[in-house]
Amino acid sequence: MHSKRRLILVTLIAWFSMLGFDFLLHAGVLAQLYEAPSSFLRPPMEAFALIPVGYVSFLLFAILLTWLMKRLNVVGWRAGAVFGAQLGALVWGALALGLFSVSTASASLLIGWLIGQTLELALAGAVVGSGLAGARLGWLFGVVLALVVLSAVAAIVLQTLGVAPSQRVS
Repeated sequence: MHSKRRLILVTLIAWFSMLGFDFLLHAGVLAQLYEAPSSFLRPPMEAFALIPVGYVSFLLFAILLTWLMKRLNVVGWRAGAVFGAQLGALVWGALALGLFSVSTASASLLIGWLIGQTLELALAGAVVGSGLAGARLGWLFGVVLALVVLSAVAAIVLQTLGVAPSQRVS
């Protein structure tokens, strides 16, 4: 039996893993897709100011993922990663198809979101699965913290090398 406190902490650690990966994804890997003016996307500074709203959406995904995995008894990092990837592919696949049908979002942006967010939910699923399997939360947080730092460093390296454009906040 998992205590509510433990489930909340596991969910928050999973959310933190999503935030770290999301930084790498959007500030690094997909950053070039946000450069071109678009009637679909907000201007960069406006989007930057609204990042916290997007992060709350990831908290809702982390809550959903934890709830489903607990109810379905998905335990262990590997089973969690597979479940998270399946959930991510279905949710983001449906979203990408829906947006493709009614918006001006480019196919490359939607494919990038589909792949990236699927990987993000796979990572979160691995974290939740580990937590549900009884992993020590201090250790789990330490692993996630290391992944967040590596993601930030990788995004900064991509920007420094010019592979990913960087935005200046003024």
